[in-house]
Amino acid sequence: MLWPKGTLMAAFDQQAKADFLALGEPQRFEAGEVLLRQGDPRSDRVYLLRSVRPGTSACAKVTANLGTGVETLLSIRVSGDLVGEMGVLRGAERSATVTLCTPTLAFRISANTFLGFLGRNPHLGAALAAMIADRLEWSNQRRLDFAAFDVTVRLARVIGELARRHGIETAAGLELGVSLSQQELGRLIGARDAAVSKSMRALKESGVLRTGYRQLIITDPDQLRALQHGN
Repeated sequence: MLWPKGTLMAAFDQQAKADFLALGEPQRFEAGEVLLRQGDPRSDRVYLLRSVRPGTSACAKVTANLGTGVETLLSIRVSGDLVGEMGVLRGAERSATVTLCTPTLAFRISANTFLGFLGRNPHLGAALAAMIADRLEWSNQRRLDFAAFDVTVRLARVIGELARRHGIETAAGLELGVSLSQQELGRLIGARDAAVSKSMRALKESGVLRTGYRQLIITDPDQLRALQHGN
């Protein structure tokens, strides 16, 4: 299968992909199930995500509770992504919760098996390091956006970034490629529901977006790119 661009599996060659998949047995999980939970001291496994249905992508939310009852959406993971690797590499408790948004095949790989694979294939560590660096850059960019831009620009920027990473070309336009609610988009940019609703309405009325239930299609990518720079 073709793995989405930007994921760990997309960076591996064919043999490495086959070898990595052979490390774990796939288990089917349904939407809403939790793979990893924040605060769990047992960093004993990682999961590789894969879609149940050919031609579609798995989708998982990475969230963290701030200790005040507020849940923050940190990022999105899709088919070909690895989750749980930071706890294993650091030997620390889980720092976030991973919840599936879609039915997913998750290859469960024990920590020892995962670390042994990296030890036998040190050249593949570069792909893992690049993946971790990319995730750090994503997080840093969201923080910079929060400090520099209003809600509409932050929303345009995160939609554009998600579409760049996961977008699917359709006859109607560029579909976002991940299934997120308006509230979840708001959590990604640190905005309240009312402010996100107002900005989404403005983007739709200006012809930049079309939306359906947990679906978003970019109909005017040029205007979206202009908005990302505050124009």
